[in-house]
Amino acid sequence: MELFYSSDISGGRCLLNQEESTHCIKVLRHKIGDIINVIDGCGSLMECRICAAGKNSTELEIVAVHENFGAHGYNLTMAVCPTKNMDRYEWFLEKATEIGTDRIVPVIGDHSERKIVKAERCNKILLSAAKQSLKGAVPQLDECCSVKDFIGSFADDEFQADGTNSVLKLIAYCGEATKLSVKEAVSEYLDKRVNGNLPLQIAILIGPEGDFSPQEVEKAVSCGFVPVHLGKSRLRTETAAVVACSEIYSLFG
Repeated sequence: MELFYSSDISGGRCLLNQEESTHCIKVLRHKIGDIINVIDGCGSLMECRICAAGKNSTELEIVAVHENFGAHGYNLTMAVCPTKNMDRYEWFLEKATEIGTDRIVPVIGDHSERKIVKAERCNKILLSAAKQSLKGAVPQLDECCSVKDFIGSFADDEFQADGTNSVLKLIAYCGEATKLSVKEAVSEYLDKRVNGNLPLQIAILIGPEGDFSPQEVEKAVSCGFVPVHLGKSRLRTETAAVVACSEIYSLFG
């Protein structure tokens, strides 16, 4: 299945930008009257008829809309420290999108060596991976923030009537403290939660090559993050992040 992307949608019509148009018309040889599939990046798949093909854009008529295309049964935020080698982080972005994630936050830890990411390039990778894996939604990429600021953003996380937080917050690190597996942490959370109709929201925090500092771990635990392990092997940052995504997908995907 070929998928294209458009963010320019209005009045039953949408436009492909120059890059998407070139791929559609010049490379794949589509012509006026053809029906193609277009995602809006927010979860919808649109069946569209090509109305006009110009040099810089292609105009489409929306014939049908399918909501929640390629959706998964949870909302997952992955807060992952950028790796020193950016290629490894880009690999994580691609694989996390293919498996199923909704929001990615590049977080900078006390031991991080890389402090920045190129948002434009990262967003292109996310879009390409979403199209390749047949998903209507492209993960949201947040701006970089510190690990402590990300943890602090959950300080006001509301408790539900059953005493659970509205978001299941997990932190994976290499310390010797007793930790649950991801499956055990999710199971405990669901066992306590009375209202199973609420959408399951999960946030997972993965540290840099030098791991989290003790102060970061302490702050996370004090804000309700549950320490988890990802098996017996010592994993690279990007591998740990993909394994964490896969664990959640295997439970609910």
